[in-house]
Amino acid sequence: MHKIELKNKTVLVTGSAGFIGSNLVLELLKTQSPINIIGLDNMNDYYDVSIKEWRLGEIDKCVSAHADSTYKFYKGDLSDKSLIEQIFAEHKPAIVVNLGAQAGVRYSITNPDAYIQSNMIGFYNILEACRHSYDGGGTGVEHLVYASSSSVYGTNKKVPYSTDDKVDNPVSLYAATKKSNELMAHAYSKLYNIPSTGLRFFTVYGPAGRPDMAYFGFTDKLLKGQTIQIFNYGNCKRDFTYIDDIVEGVKRVMQGAPEKKDGEDGLPIPPYAVYNIGNNNPENLLDFVDILQQELIRAQVLPGDYDFEAHKELVAMQPGDVPITYADTTALERDFGFKPSTSLRIGLRKFAEWYKEFYGV
Repeated sequence: MHKIELKNKTVLVTGSAGFIGSNLVLELLKTQSPINIIGLDNMNDYYDVSIKEWRLGEIDKCVSAHADSTYKFYKGDLSDKSLIEQIFAEHKPAIVVNLGAQAGVRYSITNPDAYIQSNMIGFYNILEACRHSYDGGGTGVEHLVYASSSSVYGTNKKVPYSTDDKVDNPVSLYAATKKSNELMAHAYSKLYNIPSTGLRFFTVYGPAGRPDMAYFGFTDKLLKGQTIQIFNYGNCKRDFTYIDDIVEGVKRVMQGAPEKKDGEDGLPIPPYAVYNIGNNNPENLLDFVDILQQELIRAQVLPGDYDFEAHKELVAMQPGDVPITYADTTALERDFGFKPSTSLRIGLRKFAEWYKEFYGV
C-alpha cells in the first residue's frame, strides 16, 4: 500500500453538500489542516435543500476556524464534462473522493434518468479527468476513492457480505450503477494505472442525514401523527453505520492507495481495491424503531406518552429492497486498523438531538 500524507494536498470532494461529503470536508479541515479542498455539488432538490445549505454553512464556519486551509465550492453537475475538466485543469487535485451520486433504491424505480446522468456519466467524467491528469508527464491523481454501496450485494444469501462474494445480480438500477462504477474503475486502473478504491457503504445514518432514509422519514411521520410502515413485516435487518465511523473510514482509506505494480507482461497490475464500511452488526428493524422512539422521547421531539403502537403498520417488502445487509469488515480492519463501533443508541440519540434543534420542535 502506498501511504499518502493529506496535509498540504489538494483534495476534490464531489457531493460536498451531501451527508457523507459535507462531514468528510469538516473532518479533513479539523484534522488535516493545512489542506486545500475543492467541493462540487449540484444542490438538487431530491430532498430538502435547506439541509444541504445548513451543511454548507457548517463547512463555512469550520473554514474560518482553520485559516491555513482553503475550501472552494462549485455548484454544478458531475455530468457536466467541461466543468469537471475545468476543475481538474485549474486545481490539479492529488486526491479525488467521488461521493456525488444519485442515491436511493426506491427513487431509481421512479426516476431512472437521474441515476444514469449522475452515477454513470458523472463517474465516467471523473475517471476521464483522472486519466488525463497524467498527461504531459503530470503527477496526476494519486488516489481516487469513490462511493459504492452495500446494495451491490443484491439478495446475496451468504452473510456477512464479503468483498470476495460474486455480485452480479443487482435488484435495483441504483445497485447496478454502483456495481458499474466498480467495473469502470477497475478498467481505468488497469489501463491507466490509476490507484482507485471503492467503498461499499452500509446504511449510513446520523445528524443532518438524508431525509429519504427510514429513520428520518419515520421521525417526520410520527411528529405529524401519521402511520409509519415497517417493510417485510419487520423482518428486515440493516447494518446501520454511524456517519462519524464512515468518515473516519474514508479518511483512513484516502491515506492508503493501492500500490502501483507491473505484472510479468510489463503492463500494470490494476492498483484497485474495494472495501466494505459497515457496523458488522445487523439490527432488526423493529428493534431499531424501538430505540428511535425512546430517543425521540428523550430529546423531547415526541411527548412521553406518545402511542407508538397506534402509528405502526407492518407491510410487505418493497421492490428493489433486500431483507438483510451485513458487512464483513475484516479487510478494512486488516489494512487500515479500523472498525466502526458507534452503537445504534448513541447514533440515534445524536440524530434526535439534531432534529429537535434543526426543526425547532
